[in-house]
Amino acid sequence: MASLGLGGLGASARRKSVPSRNAAVERRNLITVCRFSVKTLIDRSCFETIDDSSPEFNNFAAILEQILSHRLKGQITWFGYESTRSFWDYIRVACRKVSHNCICSIENMENVGSSRAKGRAWIRVALMEKHLSEYISTALRDFKTTRRFYEDGAIVLGEEANMLAGMLLGLNAIDFSFCLKGKGLDGTFPAVIDYTPYLKFIQSSDSISSDEEELRTVGSSGSEGSTPENIVPPVIVDENIWYNKCKRVEQKYRLALEQKGYLEELVRLRENQLSESVSQNKLLLQRIEDMDLAHKMEKEQLEYIIMELQDQFGCH
Repeated sequence: MASLGLGGLGASARRKSVPSRNAAVERRNLITVCRFSVKTLIDRSCFETIDDSSPEFNNFAAILEQILSHRLKGQITWFGYESTRSFWDYIRVACRKVSHNCICSIENMENVGSSRAKGRAWIRVALMEKHLSEYISTALRDFKTTRRFYEDGAIVLGEEANMLAGMLLGLNAIDFSFCLKGKGLDGTFPAVIDYTPYLKFIQSSDSISSDEEELRTVGSSGSEGSTPENIVPPVIVDENIWYNKCKRVEQKYRLALEQKGYLEELVRLRENQLSESVSQNKLLLQRIEDMDLAHKMEKEQLEYIIMELQDQFGCH
């Protein structure tokens, strides 16, 4: 009986662990495919302008939308029913602290009606402004608001959220061009991720020699009377493949230089802001010291006046 009881407890624990495992896998899948999507966008931007017609962007937008919609709480109506929410409902509250934000502009867009469409317009505007990472970082720092909008196990409440803003920072080096009146803002249909671009097998150059040896082995492993005609010829690498690889490396190097320049400019901006904050802090401290000194002098004067009044009343 004891063994049966322990077996039942083990089965119950396994049943409970299955949902948590599935949730962890779902979060990891979305974050991983988001990282792949960002890399694909950066690579594609080396050859062409990224706009609404770009499959790489459409896939990235769908991925980000699903990440921000992951375990999003519904809204309770007056009648006790739960209505679905869009991630825009969270963004417009959590990102109002971003300086010069586009929240009001998105809210006042005439051709964008639904909440989902406004969220998609916000993604495009934030990318064109090169502030998407800043918006996400600001929203995630507002943990109280995030907890109010999301259920336990959501990506934005987990450890994966720390990686999200970091991986989006690289998109600031890309010049996006979007039309905010196009079909991409249609909020009628949910976003669907296309996983096939990230599932393709690309053979690396390091594996060419091993394939050549394998083909030679297969060619020489026949009967003892095998002739040279039966031997498989070695693999010949096309020069165009290496040329294209060199071009891609060159483009990535140029993009890395652009990103480096952007990050250096961002660091200089932050250093200037820090120095201004330090100067303002010193001014405030000096003002506090001056006010404290003035307060002490006023206190001494009042004490002196009180003593004089007490002496006058004592004489009478």
